Amino acid sequence: MGRDGGVVMEGRDIGTVVFPNADLKIYLDASPEERARRRAGDPAHNTAGSSSALSDVATALAERDRSDSTRAVSPLAMASDAIHIETTGVAIESVVDQVMAVVAAKIGQV
Repeated sequence: MGRDGGVVMEGRDIGTVVFPNADLKIYLDASPEERARRRAGDPAHNTAGSSSALSDVATALAERDRSDSTRAVSPLAMASDAIHIETTGVAIESVVDQVMAVVAAKIGQV
């Protein structure tokens, strides 16, 4: 699928397993607390539109992170050539601006 480029993908093993030779890899990260807060407030991750308890969400995310980062096949890890963008406390518009700046810089190198 990505053989000819022009693909944008997200996932926990995309840059390390699925497309290890991708032209550009960005690793978005946030503190566990920030991720739990975002997830708890996201209607797409709550049943019947109700909010999940922050502590329950934090526990579930921590377990998923532990499971994904320690699994034998395709573990969660930042690719060594990925650009790390820390998003804790950063508005989504600013994160988008940072990502687009990285993409623009990469395109300028072509």
